[in-house]
Amino acid sequence: MPNITSDKLQDSYDVVIVGSGAGGGQTAYTLTMEGLKVLILEAGRSFDVQTEVAMLQLPSHAPLRGEKTPDKQYGFHDCSINSGWDIPGEPYTNASKAPVDEFRWWRQRMMGGRTNHWGRITLRNGPYDFKPRTRFGLGFDWPISYDDIAPYYDKVEMLIGVFGSNDGLENSPDSSPGVLQPAPKLRVGELYAQKHGKKAGAHIVSIHRAVLTQPQDANTLPAKLHPGNAKAQAILADSMRTRSPCFWATDCHRGCAIRANYDSQTVHLRPALATGNLDILPNAMAREVTLDKKGRASGVTFIDKTTGREGHAKGRAVVLAASSQESVRLLLNSKSSAFPQGLANSSGKVGKYITDSVSSSLSAYIPAFEGMPIHNEDGAGGPHAYVPWTLHAQNAKGQLGFPGGYHLEFTTGRQMPSLNVINGIDSRAGHDGVLFGAKLKEEARRTYGCQMGFGAQGTMLPNDGCFTEIDPELKDQWGIPVLRFHWKWTDFELNQVRHQQQRIREILEAMGGRISAKADNDPAKLIRRGGEVIHEVGGAIMGADREISVTNQWSQTWDVKNLFMADGAPFASTADKNPTLTIMALAWRMADHLMDEMKKGNI
Repeated sequence: MPNITSDKLQDSYDVVIVGSGAGGGQTAYTLTMEGLKVLILEAGRSFDVQTEVAMLQLPSHAPLRGEKTPDKQYGFHDCSINSGWDIPGEPYTNASKAPVDEFRWWRQRMMGGRTNHWGRITLRNGPYDFKPRTRFGLGFDWPISYDDIAPYYDKVEMLIGVFGSNDGLENSPDSSPGVLQPAPKLRVGELYAQKHGKKAGAHIVSIHRAVLTQPQDANTLPAKLHPGNAKAQAILADSMRTRSPCFWATDCHRGCAIRANYDSQTVHLRPALATGNLDILPNAMAREVTLDKKGRASGVTFIDKTTGREGHAKGRAVVLAASSQESVRLLLNSKSSAFPQGLANSSGKVGKYITDSVSSSLSAYIPAFEGMPIHNEDGAGGPHAYVPWTLHAQNAKGQLGFPGGYHLEFTTGRQMPSLNVINGIDSRAGHDGVLFGAKLKEEARRTYGCQMGFGAQGTMLPNDGCFTEIDPELKDQWGIPVLRFHWKWTDFELNQVRHQQQRIREILEAMGGRISAKADNDPAKLIRRGGEVIHEVGGAIMGADREISVTNQWSQTWDVKNLFMADGAPFASTADKNPTLTIMALAWRMADHLMDEMKKGNI
């Protein structure tokens, strides 16, 4: 991917964007297609998804047979570089040492950001998700409704390519006709769960994922996305024709050399570069947003990680898309006489109201799968189906002890069984005693693929105990002050986990599943720690009242009119949906507003 070095920066750009992931990539795409001159500052190195991924390698092809290392914290074959929970030279701290009150922060230091490493589940937020205060009397209502963002969901889905089905679900909206690609067939475990889960009230349908099941329609989609813009249409058509549909062979987390799945480089950055309107500067660690004498954002000061020198990029507008908490750190570190508590922080709410998906999981041994004939069911490298939330009536009446809901994702397929199961140490296998030789092999074949699990991802509304601030002492290797996190689960989240565990148990038992007798019932031990789902959002929430929010409905900061957010920072809450699709839809909507304001001379 073409990049520039810091000595090749233009004197000024229309827009300087920090971050090249879902929000930054979408913003750059939207702006450059309409002719604006844009610079992306990316903290990580360049990365080529066509040549640097190991789609078809076996574990034996990798160092340590693919096990995780400090620079590959999800394993050698995972599509992550210089990324993880702990990055050398880039620490963060927690105010509490109690594990349940600690926040874990995943950073992705590479071109394309977290879009290289995600499950590509692209569920839309529904009408209820934008108005929790109105519906539950809790949290904050977003200053937008589902109707405001629905057209942008359609646009993003057509651009990136999303498979799925329209099932008429309450609060899980359908896409417009002709937007979705065909859903792939369900696999054995998913079909079995769909059939028997009904006994436990589980309604199982095809999931939506950003993976191509057929070639994109390059003849008609570009005109729908860029009406009246012949140049943009031609560039997008060429880009779409470079993408091939999935051939169902490898894990999407490895990256996709054939560009079947969505990542920012494949979908956003390649066509944006083709316009001639985009510069990308990798290894640029943003330190501070600067202001001019009129109090407007004038650009971004950064550290060139290849030379250690400080640089500055100027722009008419600045967009922060570095991931929610990295953008928050930039705001808090951008102090001046006008903003002594951090940029755009007159409300005192920068860093406040962080949320994450509420998650727990449970698995079982399914005897019905014993001795299953050998077959290939790799699929799209993740779930083809899921269990959407359907208990809206009970939820609205306050009968469940928590607001919002959760959905369940599958873990199934022909995966290697645990040695504890094979040897009967785990009672779910149905026999006792340690096995050796031919008996061990026979038992392994019998139990291969007999595990099934569900992981929940649920709503979290903001609370005063979840926030971040600048650590008063610690700095990273670039001399930039780091974040200190505060985290606190409330009874709402713990009650939700109790419900998650009971509901998963009922579904697994309806399938004849054997659940370990040792399964814990303490929700504080079962809930995944804050940040571990890698869905953290908030910290610069949007609102209708500038006294209690950081941005308006356009993700535009109240205090600095030419400073915008394009990641998860403006989210006023976490829905029971994965956030990436909503990040992109909000970014496209924000970019349209930014261009309109520029045309009017307001920026």
